[in-house]
Amino acid sequence: MREDEKQGTVGDTTAQVQRSFAAREKLGTLYLVATPIGNLEDMTFRAIRTLKEAGLIAAEDTRQTRKLLTHFDIQNRLVSYHEHNKEASGPELIKLLKEGTSIALVTDAGIPAISDPGADLVALAVAHAIPVVPIPGANAALSALIISGLPTDRFLFVGFPPRDRKALERLLAELAKESGTILFYESPHRVAKTLATLAQKWAGRQMAVVRELTKRHEEAIRGSVEACLAYVEANPPLGECCLVVRGHPRKT
Repeated sequence: MREDEKQGTVGDTTAQVQRSFAAREKLGTLYLVATPIGNLEDMTFRAIRTLKEAGLIAAEDTRQTRKLLTHFDIQNRLVSYHEHNKEASGPELIKLLKEGTSIALVTDAGIPAISDPGADLVALAVAHAIPVVPIPGANAALSALIISGLPTDRFLFVGFPPRDRKALERLLAELAKESGTILFYESPHRVAKTLATLAQKWAGRQMAVVRELTKRHEEAIRGSVEACLAYVEANPPLGECCLVVRGHPRKT
């Protein structure tokens, strides 16, 4: 095992220090490039430049990303990196990075490596002491949080909740005493079922259901869990949803 692969092992007292913009001769850099979650105007100048300058772009869905690249006249080589090929694709990308190729990683929308297989590629890069640099931009969870009207000083991002009802109930039991605002992602065809379980387990809590962020039909439904459930049942939503739920009251 090389010295750079020993970083992070149990009992290791050597810290791995990354200086993101120090001059490097051999290693490439893994750039985590945020892309719009709906409105293309949210693409940053820095993101466009990074995608144009990277030696390679790795994307969750190459068809979706190709549309974005075409819109901004970005013609770099595009390869696939997703949940179903990461075991084979990840090591290949690490090999290219170690040879000096800089790679821009993108997800379908938003910031890569959040509820996304990009987190595994980041872990591999860190294990090999490869620099990882964020190119910030739009994020659905944080955008939903800041318009929810709920506390923002402390929050917990949970990602997509379990599909199985019993597993979801166990998760809610684990989170029942969490005092921070809780953020979930949910698909439109499952949101009513998830809200029904929330209404049963966390009755009376204030929340917001936010959907279609940055798009023409952006919508935020605010109120008790029960009120939000009633609205969603009467008005089945389209588009991915963010659920923002008030945490357990803090002791004074």
